[in-house]
Amino acid sequence: MRVAPAHDIAGRRTPVDAEGKILAEDVFGWSGEKVWWRSTRIALDSPLTSACRFESEPFWVSAEGFFTRQPNAYLDSIDLTNFEHRAMTRAAIVVPVHLPFGQIGAVSFNPLDKTKLDLSEEFLAYGDAFGIYARTFIGTYVHVMGSTQALPPETRLSKREVECLRWAAIGKTDLEISMIMSRSRATIRFHIHNASIKLNAVNRSQTVFKAAQLGYISLNE
Repeated sequence: MRVAPAHDIAGRRTPVDAEGKILAEDVFGWSGEKVWWRSTRIALDSPLTSACRFESEPFWVSAEGFFTRQPNAYLDSIDLTNFEHRAMTRAAIVVPVHLPFGQIGAVSFNPLDKTKLDLSEEFLAYGDAFGIYARTFIGTYVHVMGSTQALPPETRLSKREVECLRWAAIGKTDLEISMIMSRSRATIRFHIHNASIKLNAVNRSQTVFKAAQLGYISLNE
């Protein structure tokens, strides 16, 4: 298998070393070929990256479909038209890596034999091990090469701040929240403002988003 690592599927970035050299070339042997990080549409168009947004466990995929240990209706709805061109592989075992703050990484394991389309035996034999390797590699890479902390240390929201943000997340205005919670409008603004400061957010929407990333509120309610 040839390994294709990405620590953030939201863009075309791929892991590099301390000198900025692309690991996929220097370590994983993708030199001299058409490679995914040079594609301007890979983050949005590849069925592999799309699937990683809806699945957290290893799976394998080809033009015939997605194959997982547990059914996932979201994967069944992903368009596989022109699969090889869009995925830049004919078949792969893929490990989604869900990281803190909503970042998603992915590692695909692609057979060196490009005629091999059925990876069911390899997935059964190595899927769990690939999952461990991929999560360890991406998690360690992000920890070592990560940027400045996104939040101040020891960030903790109060019960009232969380309650206000839960209502804000479903579209309630300050006035509506004040009526629901039997508090003044100024008090609601105070709690949401305090939460924004704690989360280092620039506006109400980002405050709600960061609170959801940290698990204080759910955006699915």
